[in-house]
Amino acid sequence: MAKAKKASASINAQGVNIGISDKDRAAIAGGLSHLLADTYTLYLTTHNFHWNVTGPMFNTLHAMFMTQYTELWNAVDPVAERIRSLGHPAPGSYAAFSALASMADAPATPPTALEMVRILKEGHETVARTARGIFPLADKAGDEPTADLLTQRLTVHEQTAWMLRSLLET
Repeated sequence: MAKAKKASASINAQGVNIGISDKDRAAIAGGLSHLLADTYTLYLTTHNFHWNVTGPMFNTLHAMFMTQYTELWNAVDPVAERIRSLGHPAPGSYAAFSALASMADAPATPPTALEMVRILKEGHETVARTARGIFPLADKAGDEPTADLLTQRLTVHEQTAWMLRSLLET
């Protein structure tokens, strides 16, 4: 009887009882909300640059940016769904993303092709830092699904940043 009472006491108002405390789930969901905002902001910036790139590297960058924004678009849903799995609402408005993102919005005037590459490189590094910052919370709470998601995102962002850095080397 005591075990049943203890188990039911750990279920929050949303009925979430997955073995992670309310406090840890809230902290992880908060971190993932920042990751979602950064990912969406980087997606939007990358798509913007895909539309607006010009110059001698047009074909290469246009195709590369499409590959990158497609990957980012496919990444936002798993992040948002992990937040929901933790029992919290996922942010989904431009206002929320603007408040949560740690990276700047795309410039109002399209920059040069190489400046686009530099901005995207910095964006991927920013998202990698955001993901890495959540990892200790997930690890401490024994939240393996979030840790796995973060590992996947880190791999993509670090590799993409490396490839973009390579374009900037002279």
